[in-house]
Amino acid sequence: MPALYSYSPIDDVHELVARETLGERLTPNPTQRTTLIVAGVYVIVIAILWVAPVVNWIIYPFKLLTVGFHEMSHAVAGVLTGAKIKSIELDPDEGGATRMSGGIPWITLPAGYLGSSFIGACLIACGFDIVASKIACIVLAVFFVFTLWWARRNWLTWALVGGLAVLIILAWFIADSVALRFVILFIGVMSCMYSIWDIIDDTLSRKVNESDASRFAEVCGCCPSQTWGVFWLAISFIFFILGILIGVVAFKQSADQQAASTFLDSPFR
Repeated sequence: MPALYSYSPIDDVHELVARETLGERLTPNPTQRTTLIVAGVYVIVIAILWVAPVVNWIIYPFKLLTVGFHEMSHAVAGVLTGAKIKSIELDPDEGGATRMSGGIPWITLPAGYLGSSFIGACLIACGFDIVASKIACIVLAVFFVFTLWWARRNWLTWALVGGLAVLIILAWFIADSVALRFVILFIGVMSCMYSIWDIIDDTLSRKVNESDASRFAEVCGCCPSQTWGVFWLAISFIFFILGILIGVVAFKQSADQQAASTFLDSPFR
């Protein structure tokens, strides 16, 4: 009877090559190391500006943008579970509300926290590459069109999306769109950090105020909001780390190679 499996030294070679390839993919090149350093600086600067009493207005628009991601995630989860979205609202106090009828609360309630964290992770990954950053902008534009429709009576949402559009267009035309890459990276880092802070504030620090976490705890009835907060916090950290790893593994082009791309190139190049 013939053997079901035969050994060949080539198998060892293939396995070694696969290991070397994975190791190489996980090792950042010079361009990626610069991106990682910039992302680290973003984390430090955002953390400082978050608590600084006078200059914290600098990141205020990006906080509102992340609130927009939060509410947009609620709305998308609602649509996917059969809900009818009535409105989306943002307020100047960094709050927001998505009003819907129907849907599955088990999915729609945590979607705000985890959705904004997931969006942030995707933007971080795209921030490693110019073409990916441009594609991310197109996807965001589609989502924001729906958001503006649902928030058509909320002036703050329109002002926020309009300001973001101006920033993205300007960055698209600067230095062969290199500036756009770092804008997308910043928005991604900001979104992940805000999501983590939001979960901590709504579940681990806040004891009385009503939140998505407290409503979710009432719906599930098995665990307090603090327990779900720890679980969602772990997922948000995982998203953050995966965003960085995917960016390092997937986008290996050097800065010169990225700048040479003509994908949706600026007409002023």
